[in-house]
Amino acid sequence: MTTTAPVPVTPSRADRIRYGGLVVLMLMGFLLVTAEFLPNGVLTEMADALGVTPGQAGQTVTVTALVGLVVAPTVGLIFPRLDRRSLLVWMALAAAASNLVVAIAPNLVIVLLARFLLGAALSAFWAMSITVAVRLAGPEHLGRGVMFTSAGVSLATVAGVPLGVMLSEFVNWQAVFAIAGVLMVLLAVALRFVLPSVPAEQASSIRLLVDTLRRPGIGLGMVGHVFVVLGHFLAYTYVRLALERIPDVDASTIVVLLALFGLGGLAGNLSIGFVIDRRFAFFAVFAPAVIAASVLSMILLSGTVIGVGIVVLVWGFFFSSWLLVANTWVGHRMPDRLEAGGSLVVVGFQGAITLAAGVGGLLVDTLSIELVYVIGAVVLVLGAVLFGASNRVSSRAARAALG
Repeated sequence: MTTTAPVPVTPSRADRIRYGGLVVLMLMGFLLVTAEFLPNGVLTEMADALGVTPGQAGQTVTVTALVGLVVAPTVGLIFPRLDRRSLLVWMALAAAASNLVVAIAPNLVIVLLARFLLGAALSAFWAMSITVAVRLAGPEHLGRGVMFTSAGVSLATVAGVPLGVMLSEFVNWQAVFAIAGVLMVLLAVALRFVLPSVPAEQASSIRLLVDTLRRPGIGLGMVGHVFVVLGHFLAYTYVRLALERIPDVDASTIVVLLALFGLGGLAGNLSIGFVIDRRFAFFAVFAPAVIAASVLSMILLSGTVIGVGIVVLVWGFFFSSWLLVANTWVGHRMPDRLEAGGSLVVVGFQGAITLAAGVGGLLVDTLSIELVYVIGAVVLVLGAVLFGASNRVSSRAARAALG
């Protein structure tokens, strides 16, 4: 009697995680976010070359956030049938054009117009990243797929902008933007050949976005998302003022502390990314609660550099992975509305940043930095509470649908 060895079952091509595509998505996030904040690192040189004040030159970053607020919910309306791979390729080329125009722009007006293109590319990327991540990783590994796009952002925070600043020491700031533009062109080519075709979802519309918000628990969760981002940026936008409360702190120490925030974020993405698909509801509540505790600890532990160093590491660990948490929550709570959910996440993020910058500036000028941090922590706790409530509502709705 003869027996044959069982043939090992290997996952089909469709079931495998396409790591090559995920790495390209990570690089796109890295280059886009690096380009977004490059002006922060070369602000003085840019202002001098364009004949404007540093505050005016800083509006090159503001423009990208404001454009994102408009583009995120409308990109699906403008391109309802365009394959999402093609859309990302075109957005990469738009970002490349933006950087190249900035490199040769003779005045601030041209720079600001060019940065409109970058803002559009950023928002389109974030709005579509969940849909593409599902195609690359599969629904059961959505969190791992989103981890790659979020890791690109954290990597840009840790290395992208500092690398741009370092390059500007060897070449002028225009050359740094030119290099970023050329890299975006190469990335567009990689996107075209590495990503699979990603057909558009159901044509998006404002009515679809509103209907998505009306689903059980989704509106609460989105408001919680806005509160989490708002509370964080109320504190982080003015983190320099908080760090300057440390006795005898110098500029180099502040740089190290900010780098720890970025390193914590990168570690958070890699760690949480491997468990987020199973624990997204937990982290949606736990992460903002820990961030709130970190924000308060920045004030309470300001007498010790080591204590603040630990705090910023923990803070970065949980907030830099927040997009990973929020996008995975979207993927599991509304798998049939990924583009709509992704657009709402981006709108909430950009709106919260804009609100934090405006309100935070007023609060810092009229109150103490300590009170601003307390307010930020309270807002973060409210975000955690709302997410906890949204999870309970969603779970009850799911049980009712099954029973």
